[in-house]
Amino acid sequence: MIRYALLCEKDHEFDGWFPSSDDFDAQVAAGDVLCPHCGSPNVRKALMAPSIGKSIGKAASKDAAASTLADMAQKMSMMMLALKKHVEENCDYVGDKFAEEARRIHYGETEHRDIYGEATPDEARELIEEGVEVAPLPVVPRRSAN
Repeated sequence: MIRYALLCEKDHEFDGWFPSSDDFDAQVAAGDVLCPHCGSPNVRKALMAPSIGKSIGKAASKDAAASTLADMAQKMSMMMLALKKHVEENCDYVGDKFAEEARRIHYGETEHRDIYGEATPDEARELIEEGVEVAPLPVVPRRSAN
């Protein structure tokens, strides 16, 4: 795996892990690498210092653990942004009519298609009790530009 320091068009800094340089290039070209701060797909490699191995003491070990958690949180944020982008690009938005339209599709009253929209917690619970397949999308807060 290769770890790259990355920048988006707004100069937000973040890291990404890729199996190879070619995989990085392919994912960027496909728009699959998104800035976790603003969601921009316009991403490029930043200058990086070489990674040099060293012995790890207790303080360094704690720093490494904190860094690993921060990296995981950042990766999860990128994955949630990618999921949101995929849903928005591939599903029909039905707004606050989600529960009604999901039922119509489930009971065969309208042609099957993938949809997304808003539902109250009570509406979502009722859909699940009826056997309608639904799942909440993660809420991905947008961070303001620096």
